[in-house]
Amino acid sequence: MDSAVDESPFTVIIKGGLSPLIQVELEPVGVWYHQYEHNRRHGHSQEDKVTESDNSDDSKERENKEIVIQDDITFLRSLDPCKWKDQDHYRVLGLHEYRYKASDEDIKKAHRLMVLKHHPDKRRGAGEDVRDGDDYFTNITKAYEILGDPIKRRSYDSIDPEFDNKVPSDKPINKEKFFEVFGPVFERNSRWSQRKHVPQLGTPQDSKEKVDDFYDFWYNFDSWREFSYLDEEDKEKGEDRDERRWIEKQNKAERAVRRKEENTRIRKLVDNAYKLDPRVIQFREAEREKKLSVKRAKQEAARHREEQELQERIRLEEEERLRKAKEEAELKERLAREKKEREQMKKQLRVERKTMRDMCKEADYFIVEEKDRVQVRHLLLDVLSCVQMCWWDVVAKYLCQHGPNKEPRSSKDVLQKAKELQNSDASALKEATLKSATGQLVGCDKKVEKLEKMDGSSVSAQASERLETPAEMLGVNLSPWSSEEQARLEQALKTYAANTPERWDRIAEAIPGRSKKDCMRRYKELVEMVKAKKAALQAAGVKK
Repeated sequence: MDSAVDESPFTVIIKGGLSPLIQVELEPVGVWYHQYEHNRRHGHSQEDKVTESDNSDDSKERENKEIVIQDDITFLRSLDPCKWKDQDHYRVLGLHEYRYKASDEDIKKAHRLMVLKHHPDKRRGAGEDVRDGDDYFTNITKAYEILGDPIKRRSYDSIDPEFDNKVPSDKPINKEKFFEVFGPVFERNSRWSQRKHVPQLGTPQDSKEKVDDFYDFWYNFDSWREFSYLDEEDKEKGEDRDERRWIEKQNKAERAVRRKEENTRIRKLVDNAYKLDPRVIQFREAEREKKLSVKRAKQEAARHREEQELQERIRLEEEERLRKAKEEAELKERLAREKKEREQMKKQLRVERKTMRDMCKEADYFIVEEKDRVQVRHLLLDVLSCVQMCWWDVVAKYLCQHGPNKEPRSSKDVLQKAKELQNSDASALKEATLKSATGQLVGCDKKVEKLEKMDGSSVSAQASERLETPAEMLGVNLSPWSSEEQARLEQALKTYAANTPERWDRIAEAIPGRSKKDCMRRYKELVEMVKAKKAALQAAGVKK
């Protein structure tokens, strides 16, 4: 049956139409999703390169090509096994071209090839003279021991002898070719970053946000570079625990110093770049121009506001001037009108007074009998004497309070002294002086005579009669103090101390019906009473 099967080739033709194409939207996931989100947030295109700190950048490129291991036998034979720490381990394994970009598989492959080719047994079999303990194969073993261990390899990569630690200066010559000078330096130093996706220097057309993100990243650069490979002493060589601790302490101090120098180097690189970056200078100039424009706008607004305030002030001053002028004119008009009214009233009063005098004179002052005339005269004398006595009482009290010697004087003493002065030569001399001074005035006598004719009386008449009482004239309340007023006075004296401004005004406000002079006079009376009481007590004590 099997032999009957025809094994000749044949062609199968399928006839029929294909279904139409359907567009399906796919969402990125996994690593590509993170790459997509990073590019979208930071404004990168899909072609932008993202530098990482480890060996993953070039591992993808080498997936499709084989690495080339360079076997430099001359270099290997020149090595000193005792100075293995100073050798270039990548060059020993033939990975000088790849260095830190070589993967772990590349290192294993290079070591396997070197072992197969340079093992002492292989070379002895080929007739080569191999000396035990002094062979370069020891250097190959040490190189793989360092590079095959991720921790030791990281320590060696930190002090890679092929790495250029130089920092471009901030001289103006580097400003002209800023991106050509600083771009490779930042790309070279990005391998030390702990974080992935290290931003690069960029282009002159980058936005301000992108430039700020770049410098923000590098000013806060977190380096994984450590310098344990340069430790002068190995703590494992310590004889006891204390010596090992001491060695570790010394090594940590030296690493801290080197790490500080590394941070200073990175900071200097960023500072020099920030100083010479034309984008930063452009942004700074734009910001300065913006501030100046805002400042000029504020100054212009302030100047405009001041002009408006000045105009408003001028307008208000003009209105105030016009208002005052109007008020002054109205005041002058009112005063003139009032003066005219007063003159009219005075004139009318004079006429009425003259009419009244003439009428009384013609009626003989309405006296029918002679005894009425005597009674009126005695009544006027009594009123006049009473007024005079009250007046001289006031003068006597004033002299007691304000006189130079403060001696008590009665109204009769004061009246008698006034009469003596009136009759003395000084009084006569004073009257003569006044009369001579009055006579010297041009036309004074004529005016006096004119006034006497108009008024019908003499200019040297008695003074006008006062309607106020003597107490009111002095502002003194002669009524006795009540217990309530006395209590209020004592409380006010306690409340308002001696250094209180306008003390007696405030004390007078606290006592209704009493003035400032009343309060002061009462206070002096109380002081005198207290002094008299003390003097009496002292005198009584002396008698005992």
